[in-house]
Amino acid sequence: MDKFSIRGGTPLKGEIAISGSKNSGLPALAACLLTDQPVVLHRVPRVRDIRTMKSLLASTGAKVDRRGSGPLSVQAERIIRPEAPYDLVKTMRASSLVLGPLVARTGRARVSLPGGCAIGARPINLHMRALEQLGARIRQEHGYVEAEAPEGLHGAAIHFDRITVTGTEDLMMAAVLAKGETILENAAREPEVSDLAELLTRMGAQIQGAGTSTIHIQGVDHLGGAEHTIIPDRIEAGTFLIAGAITGGDITVTGAIAEHLTALLLKLGEAGVEVDTGGGRIHVRSSGSLRAVDATTEEYPGFPTDLQAQFMALMTQAEGISFITETIFENRFMHVPELVRMGANIRIEGRQAIVAGKRDLSGAGVIASDLRASASLVLAGLVAKGETIVDRVYHIDRGYEKIEGKLMRAGAQIRRFD
Repeated sequence: MDKFSIRGGTPLKGEIAISGSKNSGLPALAACLLTDQPVVLHRVPRVRDIRTMKSLLASTGAKVDRRGSGPLSVQAERIIRPEAPYDLVKTMRASSLVLGPLVARTGRARVSLPGGCAIGARPINLHMRALEQLGARIRQEHGYVEAEAPEGLHGAAIHFDRITVTGTEDLMMAAVLAKGETILENAAREPEVSDLAELLTRMGAQIQGAGTSTIHIQGVDHLGGAEHTIIPDRIEAGTFLIAGAITGGDITVTGAIAEHLTALLLKLGEAGVEVDTGGGRIHVRSSGSLRAVDATTEEYPGFPTDLQAQFMALMTQAEGISFITETIFENRFMHVPELVRMGANIRIEGRQAIVAGKRDLSGAGVIASDLRASASLVLAGLVAKGETIVDRVYHIDRGYEKIEGKLMRAGAQIRRFD
């Protein structure tokens, strides 16, 4: 099992290129199941979750091809097994994304309940209830969701009780092949939802309102092939920007979209970090003198839950008291005990973490519990005195493409070992 060894104390400097978005690549791959024609995807990141989704598509009968650093091509000419088995998806929380496409295309689907990070429940019940409104018969047994729609799906007005990104994406994919019009209300507004809608539109879908809370979808008889470039990963970009800030560095991330990171950039500015944007580049410069800033996670365009752990690591180096409130996932403070082992002063009260800084962190052996928690421990290691060993880095491999290589090129003393 791989680990990271990190020796902190070096300000990061230089440019870091941002990979394509994992959270956009996964639904894009699922959308390939909606057509028998080839779909070519550019800028798909090489991360563990993407490899799992590729294996899942191949298990259904789709042909998945990628040569070297080129685009990824998928053709699901025939779906011989409309199933997402547990053994394939137990390490990935996005398995429910294939539920809608499979039942829309084949009239049936059998999908294992999501695995992945232990950060809290994913509301797959929202997917199930919405698919029932589209005419599918749903049952749950033996850890699987089974859906049947032998007569096909039909349009409906669907209101999500709570905002769900994967639910919005799943139902959008199901509705593009349903008869009539579907209206999704209280839909997620994340850039990844808009990116999926752009791909589906290129395939021939009729979608209006993606990126707003109300999405209108007019079903079509069939979809064709398409070519599409995945948007840059805003969470990866945010993680590297925080890395620059926490080390008192001077970092430019390239290929990012600043508008996707407005909430984080505002917080960095409030904390005393110099931020400049323009031309697909985001530049941060920090003297290492930081001010404590409060943050509350919210659905987009609010502060991302996927950057909460990293921002908390930053606040351990800020003067004063910061209150960090998590409203999306109930178990997303699992990194706190590990940060405390390194010397952080953090107290948890319900869904709020109270961080007292500035604290000198010291290297220690820590264990990653989930994808973003592992990123926060890497960031803490970059500023800690001595050596930090981060165990279970397979979590970070689920969502970051060669993170240690990118950090090394910016001056970090980090290496991977078994």
